[in-house]
Amino acid sequence: MSKLIIKHASSVDMEVDAIVNAANKYLASGSGVCGEIFKRAGYIELNNACRSIKTPLEDGSAAITPSFNINTCKYIIHAVGPDFNINPDAFDSLYLAYYNSLLLIKDNNLRSVSFPLISAGI
Repeated sequence: MSKLIIKHASSVDMEVDAIVNAANKYLASGSGVCGEIFKRAGYIELNNACRSIKTPLEDGSAAITPSFNINTCKYIIHAVGPDFNINPDAFDSLYLAYYNSLLLIKDNNLRSVSFPLISAGI
């Protein structure tokens, strides 16, 4: 049976199989949730893993890496949401960012995930 739990907390602190990073199209360290994930995972290790992925990714894309030094999860899913300041009608891309993240959960036989708000701004 599936279960959905909604918590008002940091997605980085959840004990789950994967956390989702609100990523940019280059999978580069940023600020907000992305910056915290890079800090906790280990900047060098995560940056090297992200560099091995062909970028730039399209809005709505998702990629998976190990979690490295984050011991509360096994993987990081990097979901690229649209910038609504550039394209205010990009709801399909936002949907795809969540959907493609869920496909990676399924394809990697993972059971739990923690999502931040994607494309909500820092």
